[in-house]
Amino acid sequence: MKVKFDVLFLEQAIDFVERLDAKSRNKIYYNIDKAKLLNDPKLFKKLEGEIWEFRTKYNGIQYRLFAFWDKTEETDTLVISTHGIIKKISKIPKSEIEKANKIRLEYFNFKNIK
Repeated sequence: MKVKFDVLFLEQAIDFVERLDAKSRNKIYYNIDKAKLLNDPKLFKKLEGEIWEFRTKYNGIQYRLFAFWDKTEETDTLVISTHGIIKKISKIPKSEIEKANKIRLEYFNFKNIK
């Protein structure tokens, strides 16, 4: 199987994952690697607008890593993971989607300056 995209973790996403226990962290990385190969909305799903989420459920806890696509390079397709949460309610809080959108805008503004 061919990898459909690469994933880049921004600082807040790294901090979130690194604070988790090793088994939860490994399950999240496993699911992300699987999502890069398969088109499975249980693993990687569009939320709203340009924001997507990596989804992992492990030991009854639902982890979410927010992300967006960067297709500006001709050869590489990148998914940028912005930050993560432990999901405690059925709906994703609007504030988390807004945070991901803000980080997305900052990312592209910074990238265009370079």
